[in-house]
Amino acid sequence: MKRYLLIFAAAGLLFTSCKKADYKKIFHDPKLYSRTVFELNSVVMGNNFSPVVASRNYAYATVAGYEVIAAGDPTHYKSLAGQLNGLTTVAKPLQGKEIDYEYAAMLAFCQVGEAVTFPEGSMKYYTDSLHTLALAHGMPKEVVSNSEAYATLVSKSIMAWSKKDNYLQTRSMPKFAINDSLGRWTPTPPAYTEAVEPHWSMIRTMVMKNASQYSVPPPPVFNVKDSTTKYYKEVIYIKKTVENLSAEQAHIADFWDDNPGKLNVSGHVMFITKKFSPPGHWLSIVGIGAEKTKADFNTTVAAYAKTAIALFDAFIESWTAKYVYKTARPETVINKYFDPNWRPHLQTPPFPEYTCGHCTISAAAAEALTSVLGDNVAYTDTSELEFGVKNRSYKSFRDAANENVLARFYGGIHFHNSCVVSNGFGKVVGDSVVNKLVMKK
Repeated sequence: MKRYLLIFAAAGLLFTSCKKADYKKIFHDPKLYSRTVFELNSVVMGNNFSPVVASRNYAYATVAGYEVIAAGDPTHYKSLAGQLNGLTTVAKPLQGKEIDYEYAAMLAFCQVGEAVTFPEGSMKYYTDSLHTLALAHGMPKEVVSNSEAYATLVSKSIMAWSKKDNYLQTRSMPKFAINDSLGRWTPTPPAYTEAVEPHWSMIRTMVMKNASQYSVPPPPVFNVKDSTTKYYKEVIYIKKTVENLSAEQAHIADFWDDNPGKLNVSGHVMFITKKFSPPGHWLSIVGIGAEKTKADFNTTVAAYAKTAIALFDAFIESWTAKYVYKTARPETVINKYFDPNWRPHLQTPPFPEYTCGHCTISAAAAEALTSVLGDNVAYTDTSELEFGVKNRSYKSFRDAANENVLARFYGGIHFHNSCVVSNGFGKVVGDSVVNKLVMKK
């Protein structure tokens, strides 16, 4: 992407003496906004952010981009100030200043995206290339300057809001306490990593009233002795299923793996392979869906923002339940009580089993995205191809979310009951975002 933009810009500079002002054709193309989101996605992947923290990165960045286009098109779009928890005001454009709102939206997205990630300057090469591209294709210098200035003002508004969401406070809180209570989560192989984000329930929600708004029922009672109990049946069901996966079932599991940092161990050699995390995967789907439906620039920006907000709240909902119930993973239970050599198809993530985060956020994202781009949008998801996993096709965004229910079960990392329950609560969270936010007038 970096190479693409810089070559594009350089090519434009070769014709500065006879160029025409065609910057709108370039900067008002929604595909360029999707490429911009992809750049942040790559930064997030490269810096090993956990899925929950990644959802925070994407949410604030996409809201910043959305606020710019809402200011530029107030007839059709409404600011999220006063709608999202804690967001009371966002900088307005100065009267009489010509602004290219599409360019400004991309810059605001990048500025906030960089500010909530690291290292500092991680998006600078990209924003510099956008600046060069704008000048190369005839955007007046004053418009460039005005657009960049407004993007900075919006970015400062969103960053001021983000700093009050309790994220910083949770960085210094105690680690999850490990003990050997029956059915309680303990670290899993091969890394035996400590539990990820045990205090995420303290993060300020965006649309939900609070982290505990939805009361998730408890999972089946732990029991590995009585074969007639729900828990015992769940254990045997996942054990036998993983032991007999078909090629199609394995592909479904692999496609939705989305492990941002898989630890590979071969003898004394250890190395990490990276993929987009679950929220990164869904933002890729937003771009695919926007292109498939031929969504215009503003609709595309709104789709990213609404989906990212749903992802953010859904992670809080799921993570709250995880650390209420603190349940052991299938791998832990099966190894201890049934078969010490059993392994899941996918590498087990380092946090409690119930509820399933990916099933929750996928269902929420599907509802949000459907509300913007429409139902029954058939598409082929190509986002995993770069990681060596072949494409899959879906009848709709909801169809994809429903397949995810099977994926985590086939992967051997979530009991079937967890996947089903989580999908249901994800839909509830997604519906709350759809019903409470007014974005398109």
